[in-house]
Amino acid sequence: MKFMIVGKASAETEAGVLPSQELVDNMNAYNEELAKAGVLLAAEGLYPSSEGAQIAYSGGRSKVIDGPFAEAKELIAGFWLIQVKSREEAVEWALRVPVPPGHDGIGLDVWRVFDASDVPDESLPPEELDREKALRERLGADAPDGTS
Repeated sequence: MKFMIVGKASAETEAGVLPSQELVDNMNAYNEELAKAGVLLAAEGLYPSSEGAQIAYSGGRSKVIDGPFAEAKELIAGFWLIQVKSREEAVEWALRVPVPPGHDGIGLDVWRVFDASDVPDESLPPEELDREKALRERLGADAPDGTS
């Protein structure tokens, strides 16, 4: 099962304030721990929303909205993509994320990632199933443990 651990943004991350060296070191140690356990698929920090865009849809049309966006508490600052055996294991890993001093409230979300392997093979037409499997094989070659 794949899970995404999502780190919430703060006023500091939205202002582009870089974390302390101590926090960077702690995050690097955490990422190394995930990698050594063979569960880490990806881990990235995100630039402030001022560097991003949102796409809004209305009446069949799309509109680009440039950042920054309001409400830093509803934005994300980074993520980890992990592959584990259960939701409980994903939560256990999330509980180990280094937390900067003074950060109270909800700081992480843990979301299960919907994977094509979650869809029964019989629900897809054979040509779509073949295309999906080929894509997963190409993507799986890039995964740290060779799985998708």
